[in-house]
Amino acid sequence: MPDDRPGIVEFELLCLAARPTPDLSRVRDTLRKGVDGHHLIEIAEYHGVRPSLFRCLSDLSWDAVPASAREALEAFQHHHLVRTLALSDELRRVAGLFADRGIPIVTFKGLSLAVVLYGGLANRECNDIDVIVSEGQIGEAERLLAQLGYRNEQGDENFRHAFLVHQRQYAFARADGSGAIDLHWDFSGIHVPFPLAPADIWGDLARISIGDHHVATVGGVNLALLLAGHGTKEAWRALKWVCDFARMIDRNPDLDWFDVHRRARQRRCGDSVLLGCALAQDLLDVAVPRDLADLVARSSRVRSLAASLAGHMRLGVLPTAPGENFTDLALCDGRLDRVKSALKLIFTPTAGDYEAMKLPSTLWSAYYVTRPFRLAVKAVAALR
Repeated sequence: MPDDRPGIVEFELLCLAARPTPDLSRVRDTLRKGVDGHHLIEIAEYHGVRPSLFRCLSDLSWDAVPASAREALEAFQHHHLVRTLALSDELRRVAGLFADRGIPIVTFKGLSLAVVLYGGLANRECNDIDVIVSEGQIGEAERLLAQLGYRNEQGDENFRHAFLVHQRQYAFARADGSGAIDLHWDFSGIHVPFPLAPADIWGDLARISIGDHHVATVGGVNLALLLAGHGTKEAWRALKWVCDFARMIDRNPDLDWFDVHRRARQRRCGDSVLLGCALAQDLLDVAVPRDLADLVARSSRVRSLAASLAGHMRLGVLPTAPGENFTDLALCDGRLDRVKSALKLIFTPTAGDYEAMKLPSTLWSAYYVTRPFRLAVKAVAALR
């Protein structure tokens, strides 16, 4: 019997529309039975799958689609196309300048996934540009971004070193709000492992075309590792990350998935690959790669996590923004690694600690002592 609780029907429709091959017949049947158009658009926006939903409903000639939902999607699509053109032009400029100065740069997530997995720049939602450079070239990369009008609004160098360097990425934006770039030198914070090491990508890069410029990106086995790690790090809160991994499986039937899992396991986070497979199967009906099917079936941890994450998404309740991010501890295969990672996070000062109690720089070392107490107070308040 179908679940008709508020939000469940709309989320299931999203899953049908966002599959690598949308189930048009079931989407039409669901629409004819009635959906809440406002809630459908709300959760589609949160889950980042509006382009897929737009294409699916358009293919159905908008049959039985609530007028408010159609109007919202058409307005989004117009804005999205303009935004995508601006982002792609900006990525071309950034990549061109870095190439001229001899600084290797790789783009990932966002536009690159739209091209590699979705077949076109405008076929996936994205709001900024993510690039990675080698750690030793962060300073030069910052100077080049400054030439393009980007500024880091996260404090001066001393502040970032004290409170942000553990994230291994900095955020840059234009003063007029017309562009945003996340500059990485690793794929995760210092406290957790990750399936893919930055050193592994440079010798095996793919290329995408942005206008008349070819931009390096992550592909093949490395892309599968990146998607599994990123989704798990973010607790798979948005359906778009499951869609990315599902398309990776669907578009790459000849990929050596056993090797993907082996490499992730060597970095102590093999379950992230299995979890991505389990969620893709549960939510989007994409079969687990044959080489990994038995491993998914035998892992009680993966099956439990997948059931919990998928169940929460199906509730249709939009989660609040996470505070202190302990969700990425799921990257750790072993319990001991999770304990070690949690301790690192507990004793690593963040910008949140500074905002909670603004001390002069001469006393910043005190945050190593005060942070555990602040987290304990927050935990008690949350329990209450």
